[in-house]
Amino acid sequence: MGGAGAFGGRRRGSGSSDGAGEGASAPGLGAGPGRRRRPEPTPAQRAMGLLVRREHSRKELARKLEARGVDGDEAEATVARMAEAGWQDDARFAAGLARSRALAGYGPLRIRAELATHGLGEDQVRAAFEALADSGDDDWRAMARGLVQRRHGVGVADDPVLRRKAAEFLFRRGFDGDTVRAATAFDFDEG
Repeated sequence: MGGAGAFGGRRRGSGSSDGAGEGASAPGLGAGPGRRRRPEPTPAQRAMGLLVRREHSRKELARKLEARGVDGDEAEATVARMAEAGWQDDARFAAGLARSRALAGYGPLRIRAELATHGLGEDQVRAAFEALADSGDDDWRAMARGLVQRRHGVGVADDPVLRRKAAEFLFRRGFDGDTVRAATAFDFDEG
C-alpha cells in the first residue's frame, strides 16, 4: 500500500518534503500563526452556551453576558428571547436551586437568601418552597437532626459545648431558632 492510509487515501502530511504536498498548510488553514479564527459568537449563542451547562436566573444570565462583552441592553433582550423560547425560566431555576441546596443540607433561611440574590420575586421563591414540599424535601427538623448526628454524634443534648457547636453550625447553614433548638435537644436513641 506504500503510504496509503487505511481507507486508500493519502495520509495527511505525507507528501514531498518541500511542504508543497497535500498535507502542507495553506494560508489560513493550518495551525500556524496565520490560522483562521472562529467568528465571534452572537449573544444568543453565548447565552445558549451558558444555559446548556446549567440553569441560570435572568439576572445571572444577563450579568454573565455583560461580563463577556455583550452590551447591557442587548444582554437583556437576549435573555428575554431565551425566556420566550423556554430556554431560560426563573421558576425552574428557583425550584432546582432550592432542591439542590436542601439536599446539600442547607436550611430554608439560607436558601431563601440565596434565591433573593438572584433577583427572584416572592412568588417564585414561594413556588420553589412549594415544590420542595411536594417532593418531600422540606422536613427541616429531620434534616437538621441528621446533620447534627452525622457531624457531632449522639451525645449532643448532654454536652453543652457540643450543643453550642451544633447550634452554631445549624445557624450558619440557615436553619431557624426553633429548628436548631429541636435538633440539638433531640435524643437520638429515643427518636
